[in-house]
Amino acid sequence: MSSKVRTRFAPSPTGFMHVGNLRTALYEYLIAKSLGGDFVLRIEDTDQERKVEGAVDIIYNTMKLAGLKHDEGPDVGGEYGPYVQSERKNMYLPYAEQLIENGKAYRCFCTKERLDGLRANADDPGAGYDRHCRNLSQEEIEQKLADNVPFVIRQKMPLEGSTTFEDAVYGTITVENSELQDQILIKADGFPTYNFANVIDDHTMNITHVVRGSEYLSSTPKYNLLYESFGWKIPTYVHLPLIMGKNDDGSISKLSKRHGATSFEDLVNAGFLPEAIINYIALLGWAPKDNREMFTLSELVENFSIDGISKSPAVFDYDKLEWFNGEYIKAMTVEQFAQAADPYFSKALGDKNLDRVKLASILQQRTTKLTDIPEKIAFFAQQPDYDKELFVNKKSKTNLENAPSLLKAGTEALEALTEWNHDSIHDCLIELAVKLGVKNGTAMWPVRIAASGMTVTPGGAVEILDILGREESLARLHKGLEKLG
Repeated sequence: MSSKVRTRFAPSPTGFMHVGNLRTALYEYLIAKSLGGDFVLRIEDTDQERKVEGAVDIIYNTMKLAGLKHDEGPDVGGEYGPYVQSERKNMYLPYAEQLIENGKAYRCFCTKERLDGLRANADDPGAGYDRHCRNLSQEEIEQKLADNVPFVIRQKMPLEGSTTFEDAVYGTITVENSELQDQILIKADGFPTYNFANVIDDHTMNITHVVRGSEYLSSTPKYNLLYESFGWKIPTYVHLPLIMGKNDDGSISKLSKRHGATSFEDLVNAGFLPEAIINYIALLGWAPKDNREMFTLSELVENFSIDGISKSPAVFDYDKLEWFNGEYIKAMTVEQFAQAADPYFSKALGDKNLDRVKLASILQQRTTKLTDIPEKIAFFAQQPDYDKELFVNKKSKTNLENAPSLLKAGTEALEALTEWNHDSIHDCLIELAVKLGVKNGTAMWPVRIAASGMTVTPGGAVEILDILGREESLARLHKGLEKLG
């Protein structure tokens, strides 16, 4: 076994990358990189029935977007390949046959009908297989093989005693062997089961740390009995706490679709930045020593340690993720934010040609999710139909009596401008307020309403006029004057 730390992320190509899978991948990456080791990607496609077209691409795209670069895998190769289980298919049967020879496994010839009947008639639904074929005579076995009776290969579990193992998070765990069922290792179609292929692949790929969800704790004795049957070194186990979601009634249950977006792709589509998602997911079950919250991926590598992983379930909080996202957005340069926001600008504006960096500058401090952008800037593309009551503003001291003259004065002053830019518009409206003997807000409110048709906008009158441009701005101000009669 290699002394170099080696972890592996081994997803099944069955659809989207769930938050729990992504956290497992992240922790495996952080464990490997924080200890100077290798991070391996392996595709576990032994369950051919559940395989989804395009799911492998989703795995690659998610890893790439998340910044989790693997050292070995199907796409980059490595000395322990192939890295797709179906391409390793011929490896597994000889290992299972070796277990049969050593008395640690046996062929089971039971039909599907017999097994279904067992389940239907069992008092205990978790009773499992009755070990009917465990003690068949050699003659019976040879006869069934000669008759080409289909069979699976099952692991022969010890019937007495207990199996104890160490977990880096949960400590020492002991399971009574009487609770362990004779699990299938090789299915009738010759494909290995997930559990068996996992052990063979981890050993032959020199994986030193097996990281997975705590729901696999009860299966670990089965894995260890296989390692012991082969005389192999048992890897370090790191079981991760469950990720829970908040229900409407305040209770918590395992995170699922009903709690909201639960796949990485869904979260990105919901307007969250990949970096913010990764930062937040890192804290779902791991606590840094200094209670810090904001980390880049390289800072997570520097600070991560297995002893910071919690046993307690973590609760996925969408409000907290949104806060993280807002902080990440604020920390960007305006140009970076404009680039991230560009698809959302296009969605709202179509082919309308507006300065997107200027748009980004008025939105950046007010945005926590990218998906909020189209609604906030829709008025730039098409002014909504608005009621003239919007010109009334108590704080700005505008009403339907003074708004017409204020807007008329503002329109005329702006029409007289020779240059149309942020500073010239700003100075024009400030000078107007002085000339009229009113506060800046009083002079600007009617202009803002006429330009936008909304009371709440990113940016004020000056920014809106600057972004809309001279022609569009003045057309909207004249429409506002018409509305006021």
